[in-house]
Amino acid sequence: MNGNELLKKLRKIAKERDLRLEFIRERGKGSHGTLYLGDRYTVMKDRKKEIGPGLLCKMLANLGLEKSDIE
Repeated sequence: MNGNELLKKLRKIAKERDLRLEFIRERGKGSHGTLYLGDRYTVMKDRKKEIGPGLLCKMLANLGLEKSDIE
């Protein structure tokens, strides 16, 4: 899964749970940015590149989600 695919799934979750979803490119270094879901956040790398399974699990944990939430 790449960053754009993850954002698409998170938009759906945010809409269902009535949460704010925002990606701020300026709050990161290089191709990284900060992704906010409600009052939680995580750092997201380049949205065009693949996200490995370990990093994906860590990002979801930072957002208070589980892998089953995005499947």
